[in-house]
Amino acid sequence: MSACIHLSIVSHGQAELVHVLLQDLERFCHSTALQVTLTLNIPEPLPFSATDFSFPLILIRNDIPKGFGANHNAAFLRTRECAWFCVINPDIRLQDDAFGPLLATLESDSTIGLTAPLVRNPLGEKEDSARRLPTPLTILAKAAGHVEAPCADEKPDWVAGMFMLFPVHVFKEIRGFDERYHLYYEDVDLCCRLRLAGYTIRLVKEAQVIHAARRESHHNLLYMRWHLASMARFFTSRVFFQCRRLLK
Repeated sequence: MSACIHLSIVSHGQAELVHVLLQDLERFCHSTALQVTLTLNIPEPLPFSATDFSFPLILIRNDIPKGFGANHNAAFLRTRECAWFCVINPDIRLQDDAFGPLLATLESDSTIGLTAPLVRNPLGEKEDSARRLPTPLTILAKAAGHVEAPCADEKPDWVAGMFMLFPVHVFKEIRGFDERYHLYYEDVDLCCRLRLAGYTIRLVKEAQVIHAARRESHHNLLYMRWHLASMARFFTSRVFFQCRRLLK
């Protein structure tokens, strides 16, 4: 396999955000060959063409909307010749080529199965994208108003699915995302299964990106329902109990 990165982006009526992200990739990421799969989860017009960029851009148009994990798993199946697979949200913004430090970290240690950049909000503040394993108690504490500080460790228990970079063989080995999670906690579950398979996770602070977070579950009942259902599934799963035992 070559050193190229296959990026998977999923749009939910976010074509304008996707366009800016693709322009960022075109502007900053020249050191590594890129391939991009863009999945349109709902019908929407695009303000750009697949031929507007120097890297190959594959379009998938879903007839029926799929969940987060199902969409990225389907994109992964289109990976050809690339050694690396990246899951990235449309609302990520690049300021430079963040892939250089991420790839260097992955290449330095074969036990690292996933790297992620330090994520900041548009004000420059650190996002809580890297955390310790959640438990029912920590969730109750959060609901009571306790604010969990962003993980300062470079080896977090899990990282948010907004930006994840894997060796292709690792993503294949752990069978990607568990598609029973329609939305939320699929990233926690994947990170736990990755740890149970003997791999580690690295937060690479030399790589930094901007994220304009959208807390849909805070104001949309459907998203809230998905959030609660995924939470219940994870906390009653064998993966959670095995991972909790491993990380103690």
